[in-house]
Amino acid sequence: MEVRVRRAVPADAAAIAGVHVRTWQRAYRGLLPQHFLDGLDPVRRVEVWAQILVGASWPARGTLVAEDGGRVIGFAAICPSRDGDGHGTGELAAIYVDPACWGTGAGRALMDAAVTALAGAGFAEATLWVLAANVRARRFYTAAGWLTDGAAQEDQFGGVTVREVRYRRLLPAPA
Repeated sequence: MEVRVRRAVPADAAAIAGVHVRTWQRAYRGLLPQHFLDGLDPVRRVEVWAQILVGASWPARGTLVAEDGGRVIGFAAICPSRDGDGHGTGELAAIYVDPACWGTGAGRALMDAAVTALAGAGFAEATLWVLAANVRARRFYTAAGWLTDGAAQEDQFGGVTVREVRYRRLLPAPA
């Protein structure tokens, strides 16, 4: 597999929506209600992603995609922290790789590119939120240098309350 990471463009909306839904349905099986996961529809997500991609304002806000042979296999979204941490903190708002491509290095490539993009946007540190019960993702984040910072919150998905924990890391000085 030859992974290439680039900035997403509006034409990527359908591919990102497909990866987003497939990943949620696989990664969150047993963590979120099955009826909720079964009801996710990539067609309904396309318009949301098209709006997100049109509204990108690099360098502080945008989406990256990972491709293999021109096919989008993952994405990562960055933005200023939504937690009121101040202007020096960015956020990895999302990072997902198609389940068929797990373990191929695509996630690491996306993470490296997202960290570089956050640092390049002038952020000194970054945060991300993850379901507390998502052991696989938590291992991935820890291996990439992220650590829990003690913050937690609850969110609702499909009528069920789930706990999320926040991870944080310092960012390298921009090159």
